[in-house]
Amino acid sequence: MTPPNRPEPGTRLTFRWRKWDGSPHWEHDGVYLGSDEQGDWIGQPAGWHSHRPGRQFTAESPNVTLITGDPTWAGTFYGGMHPRQVRIYIDIAWDVQWTDAEPTAIDMDLDVIRCDDERGIWIDDEDEWDEHRARYGYPAEVQDVLTAKAAELKAQVTAQSAPFDDATAQRWLARLAMLHSDSPA
Repeated sequence: MTPPNRPEPGTRLTFRWRKWDGSPHWEHDGVYLGSDEQGDWIGQPAGWHSHRPGRQFTAESPNVTLITGDPTWAGTFYGGMHPRQVRIYIDIAWDVQWTDAEPTAIDMDLDVIRCDDERGIWIDDEDEWDEHRARYGYPAEVQDVLTAKAAELKAQVTAQSAPFDDATAQRWLARLAMLHSDSPA
């Protein structure tokens, strides 16, 4: 059964990100895959597009993004197929939610990344976090929550506990492959 305010599985959508001040940020073309005990899953076949003001890219490999009931992060999983060895990319966020049957969120700079090479697992963009905390005036309590969340998620990724185990994402990557070919949108 599809959760309330969600499209039917197989429906195309756009995941819209903005910055703290409301300015536009990344928009990712995707397809709603469904939900499980972890949350809602959105797929992006290879060849589909993402863009933000001044930059765009085409997905180099299929990926799935998990949106949980926790409004402080969204995680993207590549299942070992990414050409730069990225396995997991977690965006630390604020206010991740469903608005008019599409996901929206505020990008909060920090990212937790797992790569299948010597880089391993780390928290990325701490320099951008420091710059934007001053520029946008992130409230102290928001900073505390998100700093702790990044450390917590890094520990969970390191432990490979669900949903950060490979099997969870593989199920959704398989569903994406069944729903869509890898032809560009």
